Amino acid sequence: MAEVVPDDELLDRIAEIVPPGVDVAPLEGAAYSPPSITEASLRRRPVSDRAAA
Repeated sequence: MAEVVPDDELLDRIAEIVPPGVDVAPLEGAAYSPPSITEASLRRRPVSDRAAA
């Protein structure tokens, strides 16, 4: 099995293409994006703590 450790630059690029927490069919006015989705620092563990690291 190949080990891949994505760095923050790659994760940021992926988030630009497909933003975290995007709902394909949000209810009008009911969509809520919690900080754990909108803030990258809350979505990611430090590189040294990642499983593939």
